[in-house]
Amino acid sequence: MKFKRNLLILIKIILCLSLVVAVTGCLDNNTQDDSPDASPEFFDTSETPDNSGISDSPGTVVSPTPDPTPTPPPVNLVAWEGDVEHLFFHEVIAFPDIAFPNRTDPHRLDDYMVTVNEFNLILESLHRNGFIIVGMHDVWSEFTNVYGQQEMRRNTLMLPENRRPIILTFDDLTFHLEPYDAFMHRYIIGPDGEVWAEGVDRNGNPLISQDYTAITILDRFIRNHPDFSHNGARGGIAQTGLFGILGYQTQTNINIDTEEFRLNRMKEIARVRPVIERLNETGWYWASHSWGHIRFDASTLDQVIQDAERWENEVGSLVGRTTIMIYAHGGRLDGATGGDVWVDNVGPAARHYIDELGFRMFASVGPTPFVMIRQDVPAVMMDRMAVDGITLRNARDRFLRFYDAAEVFDPLRPHGEINWD
Repeated sequence: MKFKRNLLILIKIILCLSLVVAVTGCLDNNTQDDSPDASPEFFDTSETPDNSGISDSPGTVVSPTPDPTPTPPPVNLVAWEGDVEHLFFHEVIAFPDIAFPNRTDPHRLDDYMVTVNEFNLILESLHRNGFIIVGMHDVWSEFTNVYGQQEMRRNTLMLPENRRPIILTFDDLTFHLEPYDAFMHRYIIGPDGEVWAEGVDRNGNPLISQDYTAITILDRFIRNHPDFSHNGARGGIAQTGLFGILGYQTQTNINIDTEEFRLNRMKEIARVRPVIERLNETGWYWASHSWGHIRFDASTLDQVIQDAERWENEVGSLVGRTTIMIYAHGGRLDGATGGDVWVDNVGPAARHYIDELGFRMFASVGPTPFVMIRQDVPAVMMDRMAVDGITLRNARDRFLRFYDAAEVFDPLRPHGEINWD
């Protein structure tokens, strides 16, 4: 009996030892599975993996919980009751050494353009001086009064404290001027889905860049300084149709009506559409600048009608509906001369025709931020201040609240008179 009892105890000890060995083996196997050598192929095994991003199921990646985004400090918004400034530009000169050979001006670009360097410095100065871009539709809107009549009114702009509103508009972005290679050639959509510009460099090599055109420079500046834009506002594009749109030959030609011409025009329209769509998506907006860049104040009613119809067919059909008319050459159709003085140069029929087309905001050119809301029709009249070679050379004092011409003036501009006090 004693022998049997001892034998049973020995068998129990052997069984217990076997269980311990088995359990230890399982633990060793589990530890081996979690080592880098057993990691799935898509893990970087050069370093010990962060197991906080690995679930219990082998080969499944779980995104770690991101750190909460810091809440930006609140911005104190105040109602702006002062003037709304309005500056306008043309397309910028990409290569002033080509535009102004030996500092001469054979193509008369000095009067009406600014260079890339000048444009960059002006934007920096505007931002530094507390300006913030607003869209024209942010400032004025149409409403129905208590009598059921349509009127225009100025909206209450709620802006960050110590910021002043400014409208920027850009005329004739068509890339048709000579010398052709002093400018980029057209706007395009880049691989990143954003607007770029295409042209050639100084050596004639293909160039795609965001450094040499007004739209792309302003877009980049706002990306780097988001406080320079109110609610994502960009600039207004005052578009003609005579030389196409944004570098694309979308215009008709009454002297050419061949199948080849029509097919090429359709291709150009297809190419410019994505650019227009992206501009619309990113806060840019459009204005009529007339189809043929004509002076409305020196045109007959028939000429105004023909031009307006052609603009709607060839430009408006692509860029979309607009209620903004920016007068070419500053020639007001209504004949306003500023202040309360009105001179009817063309006649009420032409004014009525344009009003009936749905235009509500009308901009000309002047030395001050003149604005007048018309009482006879729902329309607001305003002036824009030109930023170009003429004002850089001759109107330094008038623009000091925006920038100092002496600080932004490009030394590559042609030799010529400069009237600075």
